[in-house]
Amino acid sequence: MTDLSTLRSRLEAIGQGHLFRYFDGLTIDQRVAYLAQLQSLDVDALPGLIETYVTHTPAAEVPADLKPVPYYPFNPAARARAWHRHEAKARGEALVRAGKVAAFVVAGGQGSRLGFDGPKGCFPAGAVTGKTLFQMFAENLLGAKDRYGAVVPWYIMTSPLNHDATVAFFKAHAYFGLNADDVMFFPQGVMPSLDLATGRVLLASKGEIATNPDGHGGCVRALHVSGALADMRRRGIEHLSYFQVDNPHARVIDPAFLGLHAGAEDSSGEMSSKMVVKASPDEKVGVFCLAGGKVRVVEYSDMPAALTTARNPDGSLTFNAGSIAIHAIGVEFLERLATDPRFALPFHRAEKKVPCINPETGQPVTPTANNAVKLEKFVFDALALARASIVYETDRLEEFAPIKNATGVDSVETSKVLQTKRAARWLQACGVDVPMTPAGEPDCVIEISPRTATSVVELRAAMLPTAVERGSRIAL
Repeated sequence: MTDLSTLRSRLEAIGQGHLFRYFDGLTIDQRVAYLAQLQSLDVDALPGLIETYVTHTPAAEVPADLKPVPYYPFNPAARARAWHRHEAKARGEALVRAGKVAAFVVAGGQGSRLGFDGPKGCFPAGAVTGKTLFQMFAENLLGAKDRYGAVVPWYIMTSPLNHDATVAFFKAHAYFGLNADDVMFFPQGVMPSLDLATGRVLLASKGEIATNPDGHGGCVRALHVSGALADMRRRGIEHLSYFQVDNPHARVIDPAFLGLHAGAEDSSGEMSSKMVVKASPDEKVGVFCLAGGKVRVVEYSDMPAALTTARNPDGSLTFNAGSIAIHAIGVEFLERLATDPRFALPFHRAEKKVPCINPETGQPVTPTANNAVKLEKFVFDALALARASIVYETDRLEEFAPIKNATGVDSVETSKVLQTKRAARWLQACGVDVPMTPAGEPDCVIEISPRTATSVVELRAAMLPTAVERGSRIAL
C-alpha cells in the first residue's frame, strides 16, 4: 500500500495533484474511503491513457481486408457449411454432465432506462408470470440439472452500484432454488472518468473520484481478481457460457453450441460466438467479420457504409452476421487474457456527460454537453486473440428478445411479444392448437419456463394441453 505522501507526490508529478485539494477537509472516515479509491488508481498507466484517448482521439481502426465471416448455419444441412448437430449436441451434453461447464452473466446494469429502480436483473420480464430476468436464468440452470444430472455453477458479474442490491435480491428469494454455494457474485472494475479538455481525473465530490464501469471486457480482470477463475479450476470447469442480463431468450446452456465450440475442427475451444442474421443494414448490432484470418466484431457505427449496405447476388446482406453477445469461452483462455500482458484487451473511448465538481471552487457541475472521456473494454475484442474462433448462427426468435428500452424497439413490450411468439411456435410444433389472429399472430399470451424447456425437443417431454384458448394467458 502506497503511503500518503508518496501517493500525493506521484499524482502531482503527472498533473493530478488536484485530487488532494480538499483532502484535509474530509472526515477521518471520508479520508479512509477516498484513499482506498486513490490507491486503486493505476498511476503509472494514467499518463499513457490520457495521451492516447484524451489528448488525442484515436480513429476507429477498421481493417482494409474485412470479409464476411463464415459461420455454422442454424440449419445443419445448409450446403454452405453442413455439420452434424447430433454429434455436436452429444459432445456438449457430455461436457455438461461431466461438470465442465459454468454459466456467466454480465449483470452490472441498472434498470433506470426501463423506469425501474434497481438492478436490471431484478426487472419483471416474464410475459405472463412477471418473473424477473434473474429467475428466468436460474430456471435455465435448474432445467439443465434436471436434464443432465449435473450442477452448473453460476458466476454473476455485478457493478459497484448494484452489487449489494443484487446479492440481497438473491438471498431474499432463496437463490430461486439454486444452491447458494454454486452462485458467485463479484463486481466489475471501474475506471476514472477523465476531463475531456484537460485529461484530469474528475471529482464526483470533494472526497470521491468520478468513475465509470470498465465495460463488459472488464470481466476478464474481474473474473481473475475475484477468485472466480480459481474457483472454476477447483471445480474442474473448462468452459463458460457467457450472456448478458437483458436477454430473457438467452439459452444459458446450449449443448450443440458448446459441442461446436469445444470440438469443431476449426475451433480452438478458446472463444466462440452466436450470431443472428441482421434484420436490416442499419440494425444497431455489432457485425462479425473476418480480418487477417481472425474473427472480430466491428461495431455498427464503425462499419463503412459501403460494406453495411453491400448485398449478395440473391439480395441478402453480405455482412449479415449480427452479434447478440452470447459466447462460449475457455477457462484457460480467460486465464491467459487475465495474466499475460500480450493478451490485454484494448480500451475504447466514449465522450459523455459526467456530473462532477469544479476542482478550483468545489462547486457542483451539471454538464449540458459532453465533458468527460470514459474508457471501457469490450469482451468481443478477445476473439482476435484466440487461435481460432467459430461463429454459430441461431434463429433470432429462439434466442434474441432483449429488454433495453422502456418503449419502442427492444423494449419490454417487444420482448413479451417475442416470448409468446416463440412459445406458440414450440407448442404448434408439438401438435398443440394455438389460436391465431387474421394477421398470423398468437391470439393469447404464453410463457414457457426454461425449466420446462429451452427448445422444441425438450418441450415434447412436457405435459402439454391439446389446445390453448383464444385470449387466454397461460404459463407452462
